[in-house]
Amino acid sequence: MSLFDRITHVPGVMGGKACIRGMRVTVGMILNQIAAGLSMDEILEDYPYLEREDILQALRYAAWLAEERSVDLASA
Repeated sequence: MSLFDRITHVPGVMGGKACIRGMRVTVGMILNQIAAGLSMDEILEDYPYLEREDILQALRYAAWLAEERSVDLASA
């Protein structure tokens, strides 16, 4: 399993931003929800098609980027 197997970059989806499983939910959208004080359960309620691991992986991806590491993600 890839370190970020749920994070995709597809040019035609959300302008190529990092998304969750090719859906129109960006990592940034999830991070903004958390920064606004929403709990993981509240996010999952608002986005029923997301899974807990999607949110956790979005957080890991953001932490990875903050460490300035280079990650090669496969397009979905």
